[in-house]
Order: sequence, then C-alpha cells, then structure tokens
Amino acid sequence: MPLSLRRGTVSAVLEELDGLTRIEVDGTPCVAYSRLTGEVAEGDEVLVNVQARELGLGSGGFDVVHANLTRGLGLVPEPDAHVMVLPYTPLQFAARHVEERGPLATDLAGLPVVCCTLHSQLAPVCAGLGEARVAYVQLVGGALPVSLSDTVRALKSRGLLETAIGVGSCFGGDAQAVGVPSALAWAASEGFDAVVCAVGPGIVGTGSTLGHGGVATAEAANVASALGGTPIVAVRVSFGDPRVRHQGVSHHTRAVLDLCLGTPAVAWPGGLAAPEGLPPVEEVDVSDWRQACEGLPLEHMGRGPDDDPWFFAAAFAAGRLAARHLG
Repeated sequence: MPLSLRRGTVSAVLEELDGLTRIEVDGTPCVAYSRLTGEVAEGDEVLVNVQARELGLGSGGFDVVHANLTRGLGLVPEPDAHVMVLPYTPLQFAARHVEERGPLATDLAGLPVVCCTLHSQLAPVCAGLGEARVAYVQLVGGALPVSLSDTVRALKSRGLLETAIGVGSCFGGDAQAVGVPSALAWAASEGFDAVVCAVGPGIVGTGSTLGHGGVATAEAANVASALGGTPIVAVRVSFGDPRVRHQGVSHHTRAVLDLCLGTPAVAWPGGLAAPEGLPPVEEVDVSDWRQACEGLPLEHMGRGPDDDPWFFAAAFAAGRLAARHLG
C-alpha cells in the first residue's frame, strides 16, 4: 500500500515534549517526532502522513509529520553514527548504537527481565519493582517511536525508570540497540537491577494465534534465558475485555508461553485462582498494588483500575516478583 501524504500548514503547536511535538496541521491533530523532522513551529509547511486516520485505526489513528519543508531540510546526522535505523526506507537515519560504545556483558548473571505483551503493563510492572534501577527495552510489535510513550515520561519523572532503549526499528529512546540480545547485554554491563521489555503503545493484532505484536515477548524471554538472565512473564489478565480471546488469561499470553523455549517464571496475583492450562505460576502478594501505582498512568483499552483491576494487579505481580530476585 502506498504512502498517503498531503501538504499542509502547522496551525497550532499544542505540546512540546522530549522527542515528540503535538501539533495541529490545518486544524487536524498531528504529531511530529522532532529528532527526525527537526523542530516545528506555527506556520511551517509540512508533509503529513494521513493514512492511519483515514483508515480509522484505533490508538494509532492520527496524522504524523513526514517532513518539515520549512525548517527540516538539510538536517545534520548524529555525530559518529553509522548504523541505520529503518534502513532502506524513505525514513532511514543513522544513530549510534550501544554495540559501538564498548564491550557488552556476556552473561546476564541472573538479571531479572520482565516480559510484557502490552505497553499498558509497563507502569504497574515498574511500580512493582519499586526503587530498583530499571531499564526499559521497547520491542517491535506496537508503536516504533519510544518518544510516543507518555508512560515512559511519567515513570522517569517518578524515578521508577531510568533509561529507555529502542530495539531494531524502534527509535527515539535514550539508547539504541541492534537487537534484544545486545540491549539486554548492555543493560547488564551498565549495572541495571532489572529490565522490562514491552512493545510500544498500541499493538499489532489480527485476532490470530501468532499474528500479534505480543509474540515479541517470547523472543525477549528466550534471549534472557540463553544469556543467563531470569525471564519473568507478565500475564495479560482481563475480566473487562468483551472479546472472548482476551477474557481471563489472554490468548496473547498463552501464545507467548507456548513459544518460550526455556522455563520463564510466570507471575500470578494472589487472591485470584490461576486457570488451567498455564505452566506452574509463582503467586505474589499484590494487596498494595493500588497504593504503589497511585498517580501513574493506568489505562488499558480505555479501561482503568476500577474497570479491570486484575489486569493491573497481574502486571504489578510481575514487577514485584522481579524485585524478589534482587535480594
């Protein structure tokens, strides 16, 4: 399918964040990733990708600046960057990768690696980890720009997350890695206490067993096992989702567990009976999850903690289980 581009004028700058600017183009909401496009200002002439909005997509159904024709041409690449992100596409750009900075750890030495199938699990997982020094690894399977995540910004401001790493075609984080193995090895070499892996906001989904972004979690768990880490699966639990395939334990989680080659720990919230068909679970006391998550962005498919409490409690359980491994 071809790109759907249109020319327009920035009519308003609504919010400027690190790596992300929310604007309006001819009165229509739009985002610009300033690390790619350069800064945008009211009156700038821009090219906008309008396809997602025109297709009526859910969480990703908004316009995105493709190029700033006024002040975004002739931008200088990052110094000493050689490896391309989004290679051989019209959006390719060079970024320095962690593999170029020096030797990486060859053994994770038990490093807890929490594996989430949804970005909305990230906040409660980090709350469960508490005061640990945490790195977030964004996997391909949802939004690619790390800077799109308001959750990452909120967790950093609370001191619950220190660094965000983009993997592969995910970009715009504090660090960039070629793949999951080097991202985890770099986190270990930098002395992080734990790593949380998840897809970006939104998720690729087809309703099929294997055709969804959550399967990236299995790769993270398998790599963590192979490198001597401690993979922990955050189970996607819901009693508020009207779709049968996501009620109770989501088919996304079951698919991930089927694809795991090792034996990851499966965190389970105390007070809820574990269903049949799961591998042995490790029950975790989550009685304080609401207090620990107070003030964090908790929303899943438009539902909050009061609408679908076990979803957030189950994710919190994974973070709390990882904290147990810190001693």
